[in-house]
Amino acid sequence: MSGTRNRTRTIPDVMVGTRGEVPRWATEMARDRVAAALGLAPEPVLFARVRLEVSPDPAVARRATCQVNADVNGRLVRVQVAASGLRESIDLAHDRLRGRLERIGRNWEAVRGARPKPGPNEWRHGAEPAHRPDYYPRPAAEREIVRHKAYALERQSVDEAVFDMDMMDYDFSLFTDVETGQDSVVYRSGDGYRLAQAEPPAERADPVAVPLTVSPQPAARLDEAEAIERLEMSGQPFVFFLDRATGRGRVLYHRYDGHYGLIVPVA
Repeated sequence: MSGTRNRTRTIPDVMVGTRGEVPRWATEMARDRVAAALGLAPEPVLFARVRLEVSPDPAVARRATCQVNADVNGRLVRVQVAASGLRESIDLAHDRLRGRLERIGRNWEAVRGARPKPGPNEWRHGAEPAHRPDYYPRPAAEREIVRHKAYALERQSVDEAVFDMDMMDYDFSLFTDVETGQDSVVYRSGDGYRLAQAEPPAERADPVAVPLTVSPQPAARLDEAEAIERLEMSGQPFVFFLDRATGRGRVLYHRYDGHYGLIVPVA
């Protein structure tokens, strides 16, 4: 029944934006491939946009980036991949988008608890990070916090936070843990996920479906300058910390352009 609905559902026009030397064939290919993947969506697609970018630097190994953003009946889905050429990046984005859409239909009710939760194998993210864009090697003295992103943190279970993180193709997700009420971050770690919290409890009462480890270390209280120093010293893509003034959880992260981004909760 659902397959019949998908075949007859109208897909909105896929908007394609470009940056750099992107030929017309790539624009048309991206539009067609993304539209084909969206035909598998289990719910109406309200919006779809593709961004194609080619780096002008020939020394960059993966010069071509394809990013797709879609609204599937209110649920946002995002994929971003980098490859040596546009054709490969578009094909990879198509395949990953299909996987996201199939997972929405297969797992979302399970995450909400309507059906038995999926086993760990259904949550594996595989080698997806291998297709991330390369970080621009900006000198440390030139790096600045160029983006402050503020939003109200959603109260979620760990499974829900992981689901949203994977649907948006992010490396981490800042949220309020429904079990403890604490600002928390979940992120990919090896073949599973890891949870860091303001004050991690000795053990969790609520079981999770994802393969999860929990950091036993409480988050440090830092100001922005101290967070930058810790991020640079750690060599990690982001740092989770508590704002020294407010006590709320924040995430400072490396952007692909070599600068920093800062996620700040409101309310």
